[in-house]
Amino acid sequence: MAKIKTSDYTIAVSKDIASEINTFIETRRERFSRLFILVDENSLKCCYPQLVAEIPAFEDAEIIEIESGEENKNIEVCAQLWVTLDELGADRQALFVNLGGGVIGDMGGFVASTFKRGIAFINIPTTLLAQVDASVGGKVGIDLNHVKNLVGVFNNPKAVFVNPDFIATLDNRQLLSGFAEVIKHGLIADPGYWQKIKKTNTSSPESISKLIETSIRIKNKIVSEDPFEKSIRKALNFGHTVGHAIESHFLESGQPLLHGEAIAMGMVCEAWLSNKITGLPDESLREITTYISSLYPYHVIEKPAVEHITELMFHDKKNTNGKLNFSLLSEIGKCEINQTASTDLAREALNYYINTVR
Repeated sequence: MAKIKTSDYTIAVSKDIASEINTFIETRRERFSRLFILVDENSLKCCYPQLVAEIPAFEDAEIIEIESGEENKNIEVCAQLWVTLDELGADRQALFVNLGGGVIGDMGGFVASTFKRGIAFINIPTTLLAQVDASVGGKVGIDLNHVKNLVGVFNNPKAVFVNPDFIATLDNRQLLSGFAEVIKHGLIADPGYWQKIKKTNTSSPESISKLIETSIRIKNKIVSEDPFEKSIRKALNFGHTVGHAIESHFLESGQPLLHGEAIAMGMVCEAWLSNKITGLPDESLREITTYISSLYPYHVIEKPAVEHITELMFHDKKNTNGKLNFSLLSEIGKCEINQTASTDLAREALNYYINTVR
């Protein structure tokens, strides 16, 4: 059992989170009028049965199910959830439980933060991506017009409960999607962790689960220093300026990638930008490119798509005054924020991925 303290809530990491959740609910029973649990078809099937058998309060909770997938993280589904909560009689003392992956946590947190000007919520992340990234840091939001997380707020959950065993329910593609964020943590913050990551058996959930606590601690340390992303928290966006644009492009095309797949592509592109702008050594660029390429399949980006993806980069929230803003590596384990690049360099970065990874 590990308990990681944040500014105003605790992240419990344990294979027995049921007892922690029971304690959390029972000690606050008078505060919560009703419980609502947001799930998708995967978390309802694979994770909810175990928890409801061990958490008495979950037996009386209202279950609200949505379809999985980034394409459902939109304002239309949010509106349906707000209406459902209202029809079920949710009041401002309700507790909203997000049981699922990154989409559930992002959108569920946003719905809870805005319904009746905000109700309490907790996160029980069930995917690797959600455990090491989406459930930590208080960012909640939705996509708009196929642009990632264009609408959202900063609002912390009351608690986060992480069971590393849940990732054993994932297929290898989902595991690797979450693993991209683990890779990012090593690249931006800890060269020793990077070396440990490279030695991890990525086909083994048990091996990957041993990295979860370290990744949570890395992200939590950065977020604690800069909760509203004014400075150092931007380091967590390494790979995301290009990666989010790639993800938005494929989502709009009707052939969506998983988040981590797009971020892996983005990290290759932004490692190249790092080599050109912040002096990442050639050897490190090759190391990063070779390792990421060994894990993630190549995705074809046609010439017209290069232009579209470059245009989508201008929707990134970090941009200011019409300039593309990146968080780039000066070396493995050290990230430099607020680095700008021209449109031409952004195109070249995409072409580096196309020509090198294929």
